[in-house]
Amino acid sequence: MPTTPTVSGVTDENIRAIAHLQAQAQRRRTTAQRLGDWITVCAARESSVAFHVVWFAVWILVNTGHGFGTPFDPFPFTLLTTIVSLEAIFLTLFVLASENRLTQDADRRGQLDLQVNLLAEQEMTLMLSMLKEVCEHLNLRETISSRTFRELATRTDVKRLAEQLENRVSRASDARAMPTLK
Repeated sequence: MPTTPTVSGVTDENIRAIAHLQAQAQRRRTTAQRLGDWITVCAARESSVAFHVVWFAVWILVNTGHGFGTPFDPFPFTLLTTIVSLEAIFLTLFVLASENRLTQDADRRGQLDLQVNLLAEQEMTLMLSMLKEVCEHLNLRETISSRTFRELATRTDVKRLAEQLENRVSRASDARAMPTLK
């Protein structure tokens, strides 16, 4: 006899499915993407900040004659400026590449969310239709005759809904862009 999975079983199944999707996304990354992610993670650590503080302090001390060794990059520290600028450029590129990939992953998850939500809406519309039939059979007319019930029981036109949303967003953007006279 088949049994209905418990809430924890269904939740466990959902967690496994999400973990599987995330693992797939991780495996799809190229070597360059993995390297970029590793560099981004390393750069975001507190130890990286500490390393840079020590590096800059030693560099400045050595090159102002206050530390050990002979100055090799006197003030205004042109070599240090060049190295730090190159580091900033490459780090920015790695961060942008990682953010771009994360945005693509988020877009894919958003599409999945949309599909699940549309399916849930269709299921709820069907359940409301079934509930309406049960109420009619039991001669319970008050709930099913309400305007709210009738609206919810009709199938949602996603295209029309998207157009309405776009029109409202567009009008709100236009209203913010118009100068006000005082």
